[in-house]
Amino acid sequence: MSEVVLSLKNATIYQDKNPVLTDVNIEVKNGEFLYLIGRTGSGKSSFLKTLYADLALTDGEGSVVNYDLKTLRESDIPYLRRKLGVVFQDFKLLSDRNVKENLLFVLKATGWTEKEEMDVKIEEVLDKVGMKGFAFKMPHQLSGGEQQRIGIARALLNDPELILADEPTGNLDPQTSVEIMEVLRKINTNGKTILMATHDYALVLKYPSKTLKFEGGKMFEVVQRTV
Repeated sequence: MSEVVLSLKNATIYQDKNPVLTDVNIEVKNGEFLYLIGRTGSGKSSFLKTLYADLALTDGEGSVVNYDLKTLRESDIPYLRRKLGVVFQDFKLLSDRNVKENLLFVLKATGWTEKEEMDVKIEEVLDKVGMKGFAFKMPHQLSGGEQQRIGIARALLNDPELILADEPTGNLDPQTSVEIMEVLRKINTNGKTILMATHDYALVLKYPSKTLKFEGGKMFEVVQRTV
């Protein structure tokens, strides 16, 4: 399948009305894995926020999972986000709820109502990230790597067409980072499209894939050996 899940043409990415990236052109097809690399402040997070409509696209053309970012209405944003899975650096788990309750919160917020279906889905995503049996653990009982696995499971709940991972290993030690990377690569092998922003060049070298570099207000593809 070569369906395009993301396309930006001549786009400018803004943060607080200031352009951080100009002349952005990208096309991502179903099943691809892309790294986004560059220094802090180079525009990686702003780029991802534009894709899930936290920042508006005002200049250029853009579509994500068949939603036109330029004409996107406020009321359409929740529906766009249901087709995306977002993984954050700092996990963003609700500290007063156990793992299952964290995942139930997302399912209910995105329109699920049948208890049995929700239970089945939670078991399924926990199994995919190697966390079966952890449903009743509280976040503080989990290691950083385990919390990030739950973060990835949460991103999978609505069977997203595109996963956006913003520094998913940024708070983890090298060995745990490799374990999280293995989870993401397995998910990608099973057909999910993933964009991953990272500072961890060791991971980029260990798991080579298409790489986009953010530098000087531009985004461009780099060949692996020059990363």
